[in-house]
Amino acid sequence: MKLAIPVEEDRGIDSPICEHFGRAPYFALVELGEGGVSVEVRKNPLVEHTAGALPELLKSWGVDRIIAARMGQKAQLFFSQFGIDVVLGASGTVREVFKRFGVE
Repeated sequence: MKLAIPVEEDRGIDSPICEHFGRAPYFALVELGEGGVSVEVRKNPLVEHTAGALPELLKSWGVDRIIAARMGQKAQLFFSQFGIDVVLGASGTVREVFKRFGVE
């Protein structure tokens, strides 16, 4: 499974969560596999975007689930159309999200 977490800066696992999903400057891509957890931070090329562009981009990156602070209903609908689950309520850093949501 691959997760995407919107973040403010590229500090790897210590990247702070971005409160505004649609304007996140980076996404932490978290790969969960048999070999453990890996984190890659990528620059968001669509900081200024049209509706539906981010779901398409994240799907092309192989994302299955988003973990974010909050997200509007319209954005959630777009992600569901791409088969991407949305989990809300994230805060702190990527490391803290791991602890809170049980990512190992």
